[in-house]
Amino acid sequence: MAGRLSRGVVLAIYAAIIAIPLFVVFFGSFKTTAEIFENSFAPPTSLNLSNYSEVLTGGNLGVAFLNSAIITVSSVTITLFIGSLAAYGVSRIPGWKGWLIFGFIVLGMSVPAQANMIPQFVQFNQLGLLNSQLGLILINIVVTLPVSVFIMGGFMRTLPHELYEAADIDGSGPWRTYWSIAMPLSAPSIAATATFLFVMHWNELLYPLLFISTEDKLTLPLALLRFQGEYLTNYPLLFAGVVLSSIPIVIAYVFLQRYFVAGMTSGAVKG
Repeated sequence: MAGRLSRGVVLAIYAAIIAIPLFVVFFGSFKTTAEIFENSFAPPTSLNLSNYSEVLTGGNLGVAFLNSAIITVSSVTITLFIGSLAAYGVSRIPGWKGWLIFGFIVLGMSVPAQANMIPQFVQFNQLGLLNSQLGLILINIVVTLPVSVFIMGGFMRTLPHELYEAADIDGSGPWRTYWSIAMPLSAPSIAATATFLFVMHWNELLYPLLFISTEDKLTLPLALLRFQGEYLTNYPLLFAGVVLSSIPIVIAYVFLQRYFVAGMTSGAVKG
């Protein structure tokens, strides 16, 4: 009983630490700058939506929202497709050769992104991919492909090889086996990877800051940066922009959280 009470207290404190900043941002999106500095934690006195309308019109957040949506959805979809194919192929290779190839692919996770930025910038400049959505999509795929293979490959390796052998006996080719057996059974790991990639790409700031400089190609994190200057920060507009930019992530978590938890804990359960 005492143990449960202690865990409850710890969880309540942890929830408060997470929730309080969220409420400050949400309440602040309806306030003026003076009201925020007067009492940041108090609820707004009125439902003032002018910050949201100003962000969407004057802040040009609609264009940035569309750019982020195109880049994120394209990056996640292509990475999942290529990553799941690679994970399936590696998981079908028996013995140490499969582990060697698997280890070689996930070795890319150990390379710091900052170490590659200068050569990547030079190459993208030569290829004419700066200030383009295609350039950000390509860099997102390259950067997150190793971790995608790591998550999905680790799960596919736990699938019984008898299923693959039965499919081979029935005359199923590699593509049919991948699409009809490996993909449906790996749905939890694919959903977990999709959630992870979606949050990562949606909030990505470093590469857009390096590769994007034109107004019509800004992503959401870059657009939100414009509300913060060297000497003055427009907190009401910044908070309204943060709330709007968080909506897709919340929706993704609501629909995929069950699969995300199942995918991240599947290895422990099977072990």
